[in-house]
Amino acid sequence: MKNEQVLEAGTSRRTLLAGVGSVGAVTALAACGTDSDSPGTSSGAGADPTTGAPSATGGASSSAPTTGGDAAANALTKTSDIPVQGGVIFAEQQVVVTQPTAGTFKCFSNICTHQGCPVSSVDGGSIVCKCHNSLFSIEDGSPTSGPARQPLEEKQITVEGESITLA
Repeated sequence: MKNEQVLEAGTSRRTLLAGVGSVGAVTALAACGTDSDSPGTSSGAGADPTTGAPSATGGASSSAPTTGGDAAANALTKTSDIPVQGGVIFAEQQVVVTQPTAGTFKCFSNICTHQGCPVSSVDGGSIVCKCHNSLFSIEDGSPTSGPARQPLEEKQITVEGESITLA
């Protein structure tokens, strides 16, 4: 017990750190969600795993809702912010908006149907979940590679002028 410090009522530093480590492991495991393949199982927050910020891909950046006009005041984003053959992840709203072809916009849950991790990017025409390397189509949310077998849940959006709004 030479290097251990007694903290409270005989609790050693080593015992305290072991307990904290257990809580951290449980928290990390909880982020993987359930083992079900059903859509909509969610326990992730949808932030970029490296920065904690909303993930934006395809050269676009996630933007705050715009102002002006009724549709624009409640808008999730502008159509010009979603790259053609790409998409943008909106972590706070737990959705990913894609534009598979010019003028066609789709919206899906950003929660992977494999184990509930938030998807991490949109790249090469696919929505990517880096937790277990599942890929989903930007056109219909169907799995194209990886362990996921169920499509991403489609979400309803309204496109009015330049504004994209969650329905």
